[in-house]
Amino acid sequence: MFASLKNGASGVTLAFALALLLPACAQEAPPAPPPPEVEIVTIQPTSVAHVVELPGRVAAIRTAEVRARVDGIVERRTYEEGTDVRAGQLLFRVDPRERRADFEAAQATLRRSEASARNAAQVVARYQPLVGQQAISKQEYDAAVAQQRTGQADVANARAQADRARLTLNYTNVVAPISGRAGRAEVTEGALVSATGATLLTRIEQLDPIYVNFSQSSSDLMQLRRDIAAGLVKTPNLNKVQVSLALEDGTPYGPKGRLDFLDMSVDESTGTVSLRAEFPNPNRYLLPGQFVRAKVSAGTDTRGITVPQRAVTIGPKGATVMIVGQNNIATVREIRVGDLQGSNWVVTEGLRPGDRVIVNGAQKAQPGAPVRIAAPAGRRPAAASPAAPAAAQR
Repeated sequence: MFASLKNGASGVTLAFALALLLPACAQEAPPAPPPPEVEIVTIQPTSVAHVVELPGRVAAIRTAEVRARVDGIVERRTYEEGTDVRAGQLLFRVDPRERRADFEAAQATLRRSEASARNAAQVVARYQPLVGQQAISKQEYDAAVAQQRTGQADVANARAQADRARLTLNYTNVVAPISGRAGRAEVTEGALVSATGATLLTRIEQLDPIYVNFSQSSSDLMQLRRDIAAGLVKTPNLNKVQVSLALEDGTPYGPKGRLDFLDMSVDESTGTVSLRAEFPNPNRYLLPGQFVRAKVSAGTDTRGITVPQRAVTIGPKGATVMIVGQNNIATVREIRVGDLQGSNWVVTEGLRPGDRVIVNGAQKAQPGAPVRIAAPAGRRPAAASPAAPAAAQR
């Protein structure tokens, strides 16, 4: 009896264990998810603007150093520092009393010389008929003529001295040689200035238009010339090359300039070639000495590579894209981008023709994992043939 109970309990236990195992065996492992679908673009060479970015410095188009041209004491400054002045405007006044006295003395000398010359001319006029009458000797007449010529020379010399004295007197009024922005005064009222030492009084700079000076490596310039000769880069004439600026904080400067100078010699110390561009500066936004970055539109590159902006990720370490490699495996690749042209980045390094770049769905793709390439837009899968449903019904 006890044996039958024991056998019955064992059967119940076995049955209960089988009941627990059956649900576990019924659960199957879930199928692996399909690879994410992505849209790609295949890189092809295209014509893009060939832009060269170079650091530069702003410089005034004209700079005049106003210096003393006469010795004396500065009486007063007649302009406001840091304001615009016009050519011929009075800037400083030097004490003119000594120079005025010199001018008046020169004027007196001139009048005396003119009087002596007139007297000599009258003597010659009186002697001329007397020579024919042999009332005076030929020697006396020749002496009178020589005296007349000496008097004329004295007049010319005295007039030159008077003109010089007048010019020196005018130099006591220091005027602006050019129109522009006048800087800080280098002297104050009461200062002694010297013509011999050419004492600096102030500076005037013309700021509209304005120059930007920059330089390019001679090796890069030679490569550009080789590309031009090979027809890979098409460039406009020198006076039609446009230049744009970015300020120190990266803000673009609105008006565009043009390249107006290209040096034909290489600086031996730096190995660079100097260039210069001219920019309009109506609001005096650019100031001499300011650091900028110049972007020179040096023609059109027929081998350019562009990629849609949405395919590029800009991070602290630079720009990256996700490409589809062999066996449709997604990988991340670092690139270097140039200018943004329309909705596309110009890629200067990192991509080559034939690369497949993910433009949509990159956020679903994992580096090193496979992806599924979506059909191009506008292409639909082929519809099933009419015979297929009939075969299914049979």
